[in-house]
Amino acid sequence: MKGYDSLEDLALNLRSYWNHSTDAIWRQLDPELWELTRNPWAVLQTVSSEKLTALLADQKFSNLIDNLVKARKDALNSPTWFQENHSNSPLTCIAYFSMEFMLSEALPIYSGGLGNVAGDQLKTASDLGVPVIAIGLLYSQGYFRQFIDKNGEQQELYPYNDPGQLPIRPLRLPNGEWLRLKIDLPGWSLWLRAWEVKVGRRKLYLLDSNDIANIPAHRGITSELYGGDRELRLKQELILGIGGWRLLDALGIQPEICHMNEGHAAFVILERAFNFMKKTKQPFEVALSATRIGNLFTTHTAVSAGFDRFSPDLIAKYLGKYAQTKLGISLEELLAMGRLNPNEDFNMAYLAIRGSGSVNGVSQLHGVVSQHLFEDLFPRWPAGEIPVKFVTNGVHMPSWDSSVSDDLWTEACGKERWLGKTEELEKKIRTMPDTKIWQMRNQSRSHLIDHTRSRLVRQLEARGAPEEVIERSKHFLNPDALTLGFARRFAAYKRPDLLLHDEDRLIRILTNKDRPVQLIIAGKAHPADSEGHALIKKWMNFISRPEARASVIFLSDDDMILTEYLVQGVDLWINTPRRPWEACGTSGMKVLVNGGLNLSELDGWWAEAYVPEVGWPLGDGKEHGDDPIWDKSEANTLYELLERDVIPEFYTRDYRKIPIAWIAKIRESMARLTPHFSSNRTVREYTEKFYSPLAEGYRKRAENNGALAKHIVDWKLSLKENWGKLGFGELKIESAGSQHRFEIQVYLNNLDRHSIKVELYSAAITKEMEYLGQIPNSHNGHIYRAEVSTEHQPSSFTPRIIPNYPAIAIPLESNQILWQR
Repeated sequence: MKGYDSLEDLALNLRSYWNHSTDAIWRQLDPELWELTRNPWAVLQTVSSEKLTALLADQKFSNLIDNLVKARKDALNSPTWFQENHSNSPLTCIAYFSMEFMLSEALPIYSGGLGNVAGDQLKTASDLGVPVIAIGLLYSQGYFRQFIDKNGEQQELYPYNDPGQLPIRPLRLPNGEWLRLKIDLPGWSLWLRAWEVKVGRRKLYLLDSNDIANIPAHRGITSELYGGDRELRLKQELILGIGGWRLLDALGIQPEICHMNEGHAAFVILERAFNFMKKTKQPFEVALSATRIGNLFTTHTAVSAGFDRFSPDLIAKYLGKYAQTKLGISLEELLAMGRLNPNEDFNMAYLAIRGSGSVNGVSQLHGVVSQHLFEDLFPRWPAGEIPVKFVTNGVHMPSWDSSVSDDLWTEACGKERWLGKTEELEKKIRTMPDTKIWQMRNQSRSHLIDHTRSRLVRQLEARGAPEEVIERSKHFLNPDALTLGFARRFAAYKRPDLLLHDEDRLIRILTNKDRPVQLIIAGKAHPADSEGHALIKKWMNFISRPEARASVIFLSDDDMILTEYLVQGVDLWINTPRRPWEACGTSGMKVLVNGGLNLSELDGWWAEAYVPEVGWPLGDGKEHGDDPIWDKSEANTLYELLERDVIPEFYTRDYRKIPIAWIAKIRESMARLTPHFSSNRTVREYTEKFYSPLAEGYRKRAENNGALAKHIVDWKLSLKENWGKLGFGELKIESAGSQHRFEIQVYLNNLDRHSIKVELYSAAITKEMEYLGQIPNSHNGHIYRAEVSTEHQPSSFTPRIIPNYPAIAIPLESNQILWQR
């Protein structure tokens, strides 16, 4: 059918899902299905041939398709930021591994924040032309769908993800054969199918165990996201890491960088090293040294209990033979890569750290938190030198802005604003007048209220509510009232019940006739989290109070469609985690582009974003654990902020009925925060701080069959053998004028002096000490000197010795350190 191929191409490329230029097509084909699913491929699969034939015969419709195809081709072939700024980069491919990807509601293989970050960064890599290939899993049921029953209890549902209605295609070899991989599991081989997802310029490859050749138990391995027991999780992570690398190898893709989005994918470290061993005939230690510099580990976990751990017996069962026959190492050597002490469980984060060239957290504060989480891996090193850097997350603004917000930004900054550098956007968006910003906000809020009423009606009908209750709900909420939003995973540390600390006070805030406030809530509790279930029930009980019923709405089954409406329409986003347990928290970033404001705990991204001109802070910027007295204090602070600052500022209007102070905050938030907390900035930062330097390091280590890597392994072995025999001699400190002069004797045993560095350390300053020469008549004794200002007390400085090798990361790859006592 003429024109069908073009429709198919448009429907199968997820760029349509955030670009929105093709929405009119799918709306014409099936308006009801489109509004319910936002899935072009499903619409195209279900439309009747008669209707499709008639539309394709219509010249206006046919021209629209042709224009859209041409526009997409032009956009995807246009020069990109990466091409224009990194044309000589050694970087040709990044393999991005993640357990979940939030790209579209049409592809429900995500749970929450981790998938949000992965999806938004993949979309941005497409926008900027950064050469990313993504690897994930295709879940036949995905994460659970939420239903709130008539008793206010969460029920979990697991509908089947029909591959025929997902925007994916089997990944085929040049001869047309469906690409399938085989992994050996105890007793049986596991066959994996591979699928391809087009994401603008980029591709996502998904592995799936539901192959007809597998035994029934194996077919269900990739059934649920974050479901099942520890053994099932281990098998999923083996598929992601080992299967993911084998898929790349089968496709002839040789990435310089493997980016692990959390430790779930850390087994890729082993398979990548094994692949290097096969090609170069080098032993595992050399292969790991060569490849680890090209591995980047991003941790999202703020508490140690959040890392995946597996018992030694499970690791032995699934990887013992692999370690011995493939890697050429013993089981104990493999286990040592994932733990600190014998008999501990195997920690995937430890494996990721020991197999990576760099490690980063996802906000400035989370970088510091992670340094403390991993300090046991680097004994005697100061916390501030634990090798965890940070790149604060951002969100893909074109995915989350409303149509009216897009119009406003386009008028001020142009349609291509998120395709390159964003530093000029702040100045441009400030030119928007109060009237246009307020009009945008009123329209966005009104759209949210309409969607909320419609969705609430469907919920009540599904719950079997009486007709009069359903009819009343059609008039809940006020499109002109201050609208608060809270949509989070319902977990205790996020404190979703903080607003309920004093229910009567909250009722008074909500029902003020002159200054009404309304609240829209959404969020799921993990099926195994009974405390999270109870928190949902607590809100449902509150909503059942007659005074609250029309002002507080809980929308069940939080998905991307609901999230879009929420972040586009709410006036104020509230986030109440216990600091520092929110690693980043990207949900509040999504409101920025839409003119929403934030009232949030000073945790994650808000700890570095907040200034008084852009929103409101909760907390004192310190850690208080789960102290109920502090929770009570912060609840009172939250009420006070709403009563004293937020509500009056929203309702204080000028002669044009515009809230001038509120608009001033919106403008400042949009200008100052939106560009910085976009994934545009995040991906550019990853490219320039991590991808490109690590790619250069990998190329150097890999060339000549890993010659440099072999030298590094020999150097580390010599260091390990001789480190215990290093020693300090006499320390002299002289003060003259404005300088303290330190001279220290160092005895290096059999080590070459170039293999170590002597430093003078204090909490404020670290200075490399100058080499003066060898101590006469000594066995490898040397003298080092450094001078520091007399502004510092000499007693605050301590000499130390650390490893020194220009091509490796210290202390990530070599964690020895010796302090002068």
